[in-house]
Amino acid sequence: MTTLNLSGKYTQNKGQSDDTDEILRLQGVGWLTRRAIQMATLYVTITHATEGGVEKITVDQVLSGGVGSSSETRVLDWQERDVDDKLFGAVVTRTERSKPEGLDNDWLKADWPETVREQGVIHTSGHSDTAKSGATWSAEMTWGLQDIDGERKYTRHVYFIGPGGEEIKARLVYDYTGPL
Repeated sequence: MTTLNLSGKYTQNKGQSDDTDEILRLQGVGWLTRRAIQMATLYVTITHATEGGVEKITVDQVLSGGVGSSSETRVLDWQERDVDDKLFGAVVTRTERSKPEGLDNDWLKADWPETVREQGVIHTSGHSDTAKSGATWSAEMTWGLQDIDGERKYTRHVYFIGPGGEEIKARLVYDYTGPL
């Protein structure tokens, strides 16, 4: 696995991930849905390809117990795209490959190993489309691979700003479970 091709199947490691309940609450996700998410297992399938010289990453997510699923394709060209997310509503996103040292936020560039620093992280930015959703929040993430407890893991660093200016940093960790 490298950040040049993250294709594979993963399961979120809740024991190594930070709690995201407050982020979800500030995004307007109701208590009952948050409890269901907290109890469910998140399965992620990533298909990473290059088409016409442009990288595309499709992320399919399924929560166990019938809690829900979603699919999103990220085009690494830093162009804004409107997304109608089942959980978060109307969102505007953009994605690129970036060298961590080129990012402004220390949390997003922290702790990546040298190979990831050389290849670049997947840098995403998203915010609520307030006019359509009535919510106001933003999130910036970096995706890559980190060595955690002696194992290479797919990891996301999340920097979230809530509607009242709340700042939350979270690390999400995923175990590799196999190829596509």
